[in-house]
Amino acid sequence: MIGDRPLGAELRVVRSAAGAHLFAADGSRLFDVPEPLADAVEAAVAAEGAPDGSADGGADAVPRPDTDALRRVVAAALDTPTGRRFVDDRPIAPPPLAAISLNVAQACNMACGYCYADEGRFGGNARLMGLDVAKASIDRLIAESEPGGRITVGFMGGEPLVNRPLVHAATAYAREAAAKAGRRVRFSLTTNATLIEPDDARLFAENDFAVSVSVDGPRALNDRLRPMRSDAGPGPASSYDRMVRGIEVLNRHGRPAHLSARITVTPRTGRLLPVLEHVLGLGFDDAGFAAVLVSPDPSLAFGPAEFDTFLGHMAECGEAAKAALMAGRRFPFTNFETALHEIHRGSHRPYPCGAGAGYLSANAEGGLYACHRLVDDPGYAFGDVHEGSDVAARADHLAAAHVDRQEPCRSCWARYLCGGGCYHEVSRRGRLGCDYIRGWLAFCLSAYAELSQARPDYFVDPARYFDGPRESALSATTVATAV
Repeated sequence: MIGDRPLGAELRVVRSAAGAHLFAADGSRLFDVPEPLADAVEAAVAAEGAPDGSADGGADAVPRPDTDALRRVVAAALDTPTGRRFVDDRPIAPPPLAAISLNVAQACNMACGYCYADEGRFGGNARLMGLDVAKASIDRLIAESEPGGRITVGFMGGEPLVNRPLVHAATAYAREAAAKAGRRVRFSLTTNATLIEPDDARLFAENDFAVSVSVDGPRALNDRLRPMRSDAGPGPASSYDRMVRGIEVLNRHGRPAHLSARITVTPRTGRLLPVLEHVLGLGFDDAGFAAVLVSPDPSLAFGPAEFDTFLGHMAECGEAAKAALMAGRRFPFTNFETALHEIHRGSHRPYPCGAGAGYLSANAEGGLYACHRLVDDPGYAFGDVHEGSDVAARADHLAAAHVDRQEPCRSCWARYLCGGGCYHEVSRRGRLGCDYIRGWLAFCLSAYAELSQARPDYFVDPARYFDGPRESALSATTVATAV
């Protein structure tokens, strides 16, 4: 035990083609270690899990570790420059706001079979945000942000371009208001890309937007669960064809600062590598997967039994990305690259994201909620854009959500990389995917160990692996993650 936690909550042995490594949860640090010491840690962790807590007796007994060697390696791994933990169990105070997403259209022109947001209505009636609410939301973000800092305004739905005039007007207002207040503003938009017009493309290009496009893969796969609504208006019947047309409009009239694809995965999707290769072939800067956990159709949501297959498919994509990087090329698989750079930075946090901390989401009427997925959920309501965010409610949320105050999270070695899981998913389904998350992170740690040895230049200067230098543009949901 280390304090009141099992050894396995603080240390994890990782093996790769580069050798044996020891991951320290606190501070997300990775050390190269000799095999005997790796064996000693694994034996000690296994002994803690033995029925009698010991390491002797019986044919299946866990081997007794070399205790002197174990003490030395544990002390070295847990040592920090200040002598204190990087992360303790004290919750953070609500920080200044850094990002807000505007649910400008709680309505959609599509009828995706797995949509957790009820086509953007979130269980209510379809409605659009008015410009007065959008302006008040932007004013609220500026008022509660760090003086002189950078802020992000995100446009969400439903489909935000259903309310196109507001997106354009709010962007212009945010630029002017931010400049007057001494803030640097950037923008993001999540869209199905079926409504993009030349004026939208120019807006995105001129204002350094990060645009995320929802797509499920090739036409047949995409259209199976992403149909257009019957009242969607003139155009191809295929949502895939409409999406491709939208991308072509961006390429002709103004490409955003960053164009990414979000690929939704259900248990019916199948092998992921061909899907990823197809989507990247459409010209996105990068693409990543998101598994469905919350869906009005339970058959489209992952259950515990399906995560092993999903992990195998994700690892196959990760191996393809790793091989490309080993060869000096980039295969822009977002899930993999994000994990690599989080590990390289030593990212460690007691929360899964900035929801309720530096990031809030405004609904069509101006109510403030923890994030865009929890809009209209009274359990995650944090004030409104006119009166201000409810700082006391945000503080209560951050106290309750701290990963070291959650079970079984506090005993998990991956907790400071995971943060405890998406609030929306955990509140609806619990923690179904913990084994998958640990498996994926173990894979990424192993890949990082190999790449940091064989291709350290990728981490020193990742831009050389791109088609050309480009600044990473984070969405409103990720910009406030580091709380």
